Amino acid sequence: MPPTSFHDFALRPSSMKALEAMRISEPTPIQAAAIPPLLEGRDVIGQACTGSGKTLAFGLPLIDAIDERSDALQALVLVPTRELAQQVAGVLKLILAGTSLRLAVLYGGQAIGPQQETLRRGCQIVVGTPGRILDLLARRSLQFHALRYLVLDEADEMLDRGFAPDVERIVAVTPRERQTSLFSATTPEWVQEVAARYLKSPEVIQVNPDAGDGLSIEHEVCEIWHEEKFTVLCKLLDQETEGATLVFGRTKHGVRNLGQKLIRLGYTADVLQGNLSQQQRDQVVKRFRDGTTPILVATNVAARGLDVLHIGRVINYELPETHELFTHRVGRTGRMGRAGQAITLLGPADLPKWHEIERGLGRKLPRVTPEGKPVPVVVSSAPTQSRRRSRRFR
Repeated sequence: MPPTSFHDFALRPSSMKALEAMRISEPTPIQAAAIPPLLEGRDVIGQACTGSGKTLAFGLPLIDAIDERSDALQALVLVPTRELAQQVAGVLKLILAGTSLRLAVLYGGQAIGPQQETLRRGCQIVVGTPGRILDLLARRSLQFHALRYLVLDEADEMLDRGFAPDVERIVAVTPRERQTSLFSATTPEWVQEVAARYLKSPEVIQVNPDAGDGLSIEHEVCEIWHEEKFTVLCKLLDQETEGATLVFGRTKHGVRNLGQKLIRLGYTADVLQGNLSQQQRDQVVKRFRDGTTPILVATNVAARGLDVLHIGRVINYELPETHELFTHRVGRTGRMGRAGQAITLLGPADLPKWHEIERGLGRKLPRVTPEGKPVPVVVSSAPTQSRRRSRRFR
């Protein structure tokens, strides 16, 4: 029987106090499955949908394994983006409350001098992106001789973004006798191949393995054959909803133009895309997180690392390139069991790509017209879903 309480794990007292302060008492499925083997020192591959609590799943055992008597770096968490580095570090810092352990967050877009000074003062845990970690290794500001714990978080995204050579260079200089864990929302075959080179007889854990199958997310695909997507988007944004809305576009230029168009029409919106400076990105995310901006228009840069619990709805204004990205996009809503909506706008030119995404998901999602009328589709696993009437687009 899986653990039903964090008390079942025999974690260090400071971690238990931190969990109590965070009002967290019951482990999520990925936490219940991953924490025991990690505490035993085993390597783990963990797959679970976004928002399922993967950071605590690897973070609690990581912190439990650290020797507070040593100032040497003992744990490294590699992540693909600056936003995810900040998010993971934020969660770990909450757990570190009440301990003498120190954590450094290392990513590009910021001056490297202060980061080097942080490392000189000593820290046991580092959360960072591959590029900045390699830079600090080249400058000999990072030392891995005492490293005992390595985490590749959002591994599929990190390797898919072309970071595989950087990751391999980093792993190559870590001690062979280390504990390694790999966590992600999806695990394509090539991720398994990489894991086979880095991990030793790993425990493979899959929670909600069907891509995009978060039970708390209601999916709908709106077929737009006669109206413009922008007109339908405005109708959606005019509706009263609980929580914020995240609108995904495909390109930096397109997202910027879409955001400006909405702002000119009077919508309170912000834009998040890769050309922004780190300071600008931080300001945009802060406004969205604190509720000042209810609408965020973003590229896939927000598909990872944007942990905002009050996102009530994700709208795919333009389709992503892969079903894995679709999974991560819609995973921004319905986090930690909260209800969420994922609406995908589908034009005639999108059909080939959408069929490819549905094949990757292994299922068809219910379709409606802009007027809210259901469009019959064949759904082998849940035929009633395609016939459920929706009034969302009225």
